[in-house]
Amino acid sequence: MEGGWPVVGGVLLCLTVSLLLPGSLLTTGRGDTFTINCSGFDQYGVDPAAFQAVFDRKAFRPVINNSIPTHVNISFTLSTILEVNAQLQLLTSFLWINLMWNNPFISWNPQECVSLKKLTVSAENLWLPDIVILESMDVDQAPPGLTAFVNSEGQIKYDRPVRVTSICNLDIFYFPFDQQNCTLTFSSFLYTVDSMLLGMDKEVWEITDTSRNLIQTQGEWELLSINKATPKMLVGSNLYDQIMFYVAIRRRPSLYVINLLVPSGFLVAIDALSFYLPAESENRAPFKMTLLLGYNVFLLMMNDLLPASGTPLISVYFALCLSLMVVSLLETIFITYLLHLATTQPPPMPRWLHSLLLYWASPRKCCPTAPQKGNKGLGPTPTHLPGVKEPVELVWKVSGPREAELNGCPGSAETQQEEEARKQHLVDLWVKFSHVMDTLLFRLYLLFMATSVVTVIVLWNT
Repeated sequence: MEGGWPVVGGVLLCLTVSLLLPGSLLTTGRGDTFTINCSGFDQYGVDPAAFQAVFDRKAFRPVINNSIPTHVNISFTLSTILEVNAQLQLLTSFLWINLMWNNPFISWNPQECVSLKKLTVSAENLWLPDIVILESMDVDQAPPGLTAFVNSEGQIKYDRPVRVTSICNLDIFYFPFDQQNCTLTFSSFLYTVDSMLLGMDKEVWEITDTSRNLIQTQGEWELLSINKATPKMLVGSNLYDQIMFYVAIRRRPSLYVINLLVPSGFLVAIDALSFYLPAESENRAPFKMTLLLGYNVFLLMMNDLLPASGTPLISVYFALCLSLMVVSLLETIFITYLLHLATTQPPPMPRWLHSLLLYWASPRKCCPTAPQKGNKGLGPTPTHLPGVKEPVELVWKVSGPREAELNGCPGSAETQQEEEARKQHLVDLWVKFSHVMDTLLFRLYLLFMATSVVTVIVLWNT
């Protein structure tokens, strides 16, 4: 009993000292919260020692009970669309990522702490959620030395800018009137749904409006909409929470319309107008060949503006225009051959072809077929058909009776004259047939061109 009093007195002394001393700066409050001692707060700032206990816990997820998951709210702002690489299927954009979560070890009374409700803390001293973008192909290039906002209730708001190069399934078939839908999936790399749940502190329409207002550069792409989905990702036996954002963007086509479609349309229109050059003219074929060569040079010069991979509809359009110009040149070569054959060695015309030609040259076609004076019984002579040019000069000359007599053949003058007239009639028929074919092929050319252009425009608008 004598030695008991010093022991009891020592215990009482220790309890008294522990109650009188301020103790640790981080003390237990009501329930499961912690309160930071305000002795480190003054008008000059905050003593880092007041948060030292929080800083020492940054390697661990800030929870009082490990069975309680941490709720992290995610939002972002799309500030710039830097590049869309169709060949590599990549979208490069600049994002401001916003993360919010609660740290139960941070709490203070603003009334006792110089009315301070919010302060900034270096992000490297805090626990940060490992939120990553699953489609990203680059290492996070966020600038160092970022800070986070911490309020008196332990809510932490961490904003970081980052340049994201993400995989995007690009469909360039409708280039340059294409729209692309890319995804940005935010998820934790380590924590499953038992440890971390993801949410949003903003509505999707707010994110879309903020992004549209922030994008000030009038680049090649414009933002259409942003939508979201909240699927779960199962990897083996682990289930991860994630938020998937669907970003819809549209290309501004004015650059490509002015530099690609308008010049191509002008060249094809000039090629169509070249049909109005006389078929007998020696300038039609060289003119078409010059246009064809110029169109090929145009395609080579504008090749850098086209996507490097895939087969967009505009490439089909260019190939179609090139094919039309080649067909136009072939038509001119065919008509030139017919005219040359008609004026040199015209073969006998089949009866069915002669009947068809008479049908096209009938009066209801505005082409008189009555024989002219001096050509009685010779059939139709070269006249103007719709779109038909004047026939070429005939190569045969009719020998008169006096010429026949001078040649010593007075008895055969009439026979020779009839023979020459028959040959001239045959020439006239083949020349007229050449003009009819020129008109027919020209109309088919216009019909095919109009159908093709309308088809391409309809496909672009779907």
